[in-house]
Amino acid sequence: MDITQLILDDHHEQRRLFAILEQIDRSDTEALSAVWGRLAAFLEVHAAAEEAIFYPELLNVGIAARRRAGVEGETLDAIHDHNEIRDAVSEVARRTVGSDEWYAAVAGANLANGDHMAEEEREGLTDFRRLAGLQQRHNLAVAFVAFEARNVTGVQPVDKDPAANVSQAEAGTWSASDGSLRIGDLRSS
Repeated sequence: MDITQLILDDHHEQRRLFAILEQIDRSDTEALSAVWGRLAAFLEVHAAAEEAIFYPELLNVGIAARRRAGVEGETLDAIHDHNEIRDAVSEVARRTVGSDEWYAAVAGANLANGDHMAEEEREGLTDFRRLAGLQQRHNLAVAFVAFEARNVTGVQPVDKDPAANVSQAEAGTWSASDGSLRIGDLRSS
């Protein structure tokens, strides 16, 4: 098992679920709601797992390889992207399922997520494969899959402070519950 492959597998599943939404008749709001509910929970669990497990280790291996600036930038950007995805998912929840506005909000979430995945696949995952050994990638994969399994029904979406998370990771104090902006709901209507 390799954490980079698990993340890529999750990305494939996210793309698949977005594609499935496009193929369901808009009048079948029960199916749309069910698939969207699964996708929304999956997006947040995936982001939380990356923030708790992958990005702190990307920082560690990058710093050890004297690539601090590159991995810090990637991590800051990824957490910022996760916040944008959370906001887009929150926007979908405020729309009537199957409406034009709902589909537009889903498209916005898909765009934000697609941009993030492409960048992560080009940068963070590539860097981690170059900098981390197989045993480390395996150990992180076990932690990652266990995190997702424990939270299969979802986690509470909370925007994170990218700079605080990076500072905590560099100090060795970053945990899944740290870095919250503690602002409650993501966006108000």
